[in-house]
Amino acid sequence: MTSALGIDTKITLLAAGLIFLLALVLGVWKYRQIMASDEHRAHPYVDIAHRAALLYSFATLLIAVFVALSAWPAWVNLTAAMVVVFFFVGAIIGYISHGLRRDTVNQFETKDRGLEVSMALLIAGEIGGFGVILAGFVHGQLL
Repeated sequence: MTSALGIDTKITLLAAGLIFLLALVLGVWKYRQIMASDEHRAHPYVDIAHRAALLYSFATLLIAVFVALSAWPAWVNLTAAMVVVFFFVGAIIGYISHGLRRDTVNQFETKDRGLEVSMALLIAGEIGGFGVILAGFVHGQLL
């Protein structure tokens, strides 16, 4: 069966599905911590990782819709989308890391230059990547 979806959209949808699957697995980890804890709570970063993965999976699905409707070439859309997905996944991995180490409840309490640089890159990557895709949508659908 062939699909009218471009490879850029298909890969972005796959990313959304994989992030959602990760969210489901993180939900099991969160549940196990809740059940094992005297306070019936998971570590804050286990909770954050689970919630972030859920939200990022749907955000990636939204990005896939804009990719599908963008006027830009597939390589532009795919590159922009994967920049955003890279930072989504990077954030989730960071949250998982803090949850595994149980080293903090606020990753910004001991900020350093590396954290500041990574946050600046995340901001530029997520906003810039989506901005490219949104511009492609506007160009293709509204102009």
